[in-house]
Amino acid sequence: MPTPEIPDERLATIAQWAITRMSRAERPLVAERILGAAGQRVRDPRIRADILMDGAEARLAKGHVPRHLTKAYTAQLQRADEEHAAGRWAAAGSEATRALLLAYHRVLHVDGLSSPLAEHPDRFTGPLRRSRAAKALRRPRGRRGAAEAPPAGRRQRMLFVHHDNDNFLRPVMERYADHPDVEVRVLDTAADPVVGPLAKGVTRIVQRAMGGQVAYGKELEAALRPHLDWADTVFIDWCAMAAAVFTLVDPADTRIVVRLHSYEAFSLWPHIVDFSRVDDLIFVSEHLRDMCVAAVPALKEKGAPRLHVVDNAVELAPFARPKADDARFTLGLVGVGQVAKDPRWALEVLRLLREKDERYRLHLIGSPMDPGMGPAAARYHRDYARELARLEAAGAVRHIGQTPDVPGALSEIGVILSSSVRESWHLGLVEGAASGAVPVVRDWPFFAAQPHGARALFPDSWVVATPEEAAARVLRLTATEEDWRKAGSEAAAHAMAAWDWAHVQGDFDQLLLAADRAVCSPDGEAAEALGKAAE
Repeated sequence: MPTPEIPDERLATIAQWAITRMSRAERPLVAERILGAAGQRVRDPRIRADILMDGAEARLAKGHVPRHLTKAYTAQLQRADEEHAAGRWAAAGSEATRALLLAYHRVLHVDGLSSPLAEHPDRFTGPLRRSRAAKALRRPRGRRGAAEAPPAGRRQRMLFVHHDNDNFLRPVMERYADHPDVEVRVLDTAADPVVGPLAKGVTRIVQRAMGGQVAYGKELEAALRPHLDWADTVFIDWCAMAAAVFTLVDPADTRIVVRLHSYEAFSLWPHIVDFSRVDDLIFVSEHLRDMCVAAVPALKEKGAPRLHVVDNAVELAPFARPKADDARFTLGLVGVGQVAKDPRWALEVLRLLREKDERYRLHLIGSPMDPGMGPAAARYHRDYARELARLEAAGAVRHIGQTPDVPGALSEIGVILSSSVRESWHLGLVEGAASGAVPVVRDWPFFAAQPHGARALFPDSWVVATPEEAAARVLRLTATEEDWRKAGSEAAAHAMAAWDWAHVQGDFDQLLLAADRAVCSPDGEAAEALGKAAE
């Protein structure tokens, strides 16, 4: 006997009951199954999208990964496709933005110890490859002409752009501000009185990229054209808001360089930036490049920029300070404010060490974790705080907090930890190694199974897979003061030779000042090959 058809309206009512249950319960297994069944049987694609999106957003609001995540954002993209096919660009942009905000919600990628993007980047972004609206969003809009070198006899004009975050940019800006052949300007798109009001609002940026928001596009053109006309090269740090608004405007013959760190790779921004208007895209590590090429369709399609891997710019000489003898038993962790830093892993290492010798202790450097960031972060923080309290009661942990004198704080550290589940480069670990602390690097789980990761970035002997391996490395290299100082000296020498700004600045010069600006960078075909390898 055929199953009787249930009207969409009735299915929507059932689904709404399930969503209400899901918004109240921590483990709403039955409600999620009912929601999935109702969504599967709804015939109207718009009602189906509403059901699945509301259900997914209800689970995310509780800090959990939705059971029907991919179905939800696929259904929402189909709504965007319908609007785009009908020529309703603004509506298509709004629907596509909602899909992207769901797919890149912080609960999925930031506030947990795993991410569907890291596990299967090509599979997770598959709906974006197939969606008509998403294809329109990333369609290469191109430029009037190729980037040109500055006229002979004139200094190169270099515009550095960031959006309220120049933390990784300062040594680069300072170098070229003092360069006799370069003239420098800086634009903060968050603070600039003209650009600032325009550099906000994801939905209107997406709508403009898809053909709507004409008036907004004219305002951006008027605001950014003077900067583009002045500059020979625009260096945009962070592939986020600033890169998105700049690539809404035709750069004409101005060269556009964008640098992508870790945060953006787990955000919607690379799917909004028009990479056909970016000449060079810089990654700070190979594993970050590999993941982004696998996840971001535009990096394997026509119009893709040249890709580069260049280490972060950091001056390491100030970290070379003497260490007292008792630093041998002090572990350090720089940066504990995010779940991705996974400080509980470091606490487990400390516990294992103290089972052998209670002289071992841990210094936590940086702002503490804020449980108010969301329910997922709050759950992690509850477990972390409970474990931390026991060690604090034993006098085993010291909070240094945020400090302007990181070299001074590291002078008291004998072993520097990287406990993170993901890092693009891990500045704190490199600074700790430069200070002469023994490095112990977790094989970052997001990248451990990939061709590149912590073991490709750092010497293999620095990297461990488990807290037990970490504790064993610490015990072995701190067994005597002589062993500890020798291992720390070797780590410092490696850090200075590999990553000090005195060496890395040559890579920036080659990229930004060389007459042949395409040197040492894979083109679009190479990017496509990288993507296929990742798949």
